[in-house]
Formats: sequence, C-alpha cells, structure tokens
Amino acid sequence: MTKQHEVYKCNICGNIIEVIHESSGQLVCCGQVMERLEEQTADMATEKHVPIKTKTENGVTVKVGSTKHPMEEKHYIEWVQVLEGNMSARRFLKPGEEPEGDFCCVTEAAKAREFCNVHGLWKS
Repeated sequence: MTKQHEVYKCNICGNIIEVIHESSGQLVCCGQVMERLEEQTADMATEKHVPIKTKTENGVTVKVGSTKHPMEEKHYIEWVQVLEGNMSARRFLKPGEEPEGDFCCVTEAAKAREFCNVHGLWKS
C-alpha cells in the first residue's frame, strides 16, 4: 500500500517518484518492486543533510544542513521541498547552485525535506 508523498526509487534505472494518489498496489519499475525511501533525520556525515527552515517575509527558506552541502556533478542536492497541509512545493537544483530554496505562502510549521543524489532522502 502506498501513501501520499512517499518517495520511491528504482534500483535499476534510478527513476524516482512521489506518490500523488494512495493505492493498494505495488510500484514496479524495470520489472522490479521499487524501494520506498525512508526520510532520514540523524546526520552523522561530514556534510550535513538535514534541512533547516528559516522564516522570511513571504514564507520560508530551506537550506540543506548547518554546514553547506557540496553541489558537485557527482554529489549534490537534487531538490528541496516543503509540505504543509494539502500543499506541496519543490525546487529542483543543479550542481553549482546553492543547496537551498525559497518558498512563499508557507509557515515555519511546514515539513521540509531534500534529496541528495548520494545519501538519499532527508527531512527536518
């Protein structure tokens, strides 16, 4: 059974999906059941992954970690996201960009999460 906002990854081709509509079926890609990614919260790595929210005049800024995360071709934050009530907003990032995103119309109560292409899914 899938739940809304769960994130799954295909361990063969690398496809990543987020569930929009809950269902009782299994998610399959490349002939194999997709892996549900657990949202990690405890960061023991040198580079920090836990998203940090800061209130702004129009909403929140989400920065990845208390130490700036690398944004290199082989290791970077692919996206940052906020979830609040029935709303979801995501900013996709590329190597070389800052590992952060600004989101308007959300409060500090919003859940923030991010995806590192090497270390997976993280939440605040």
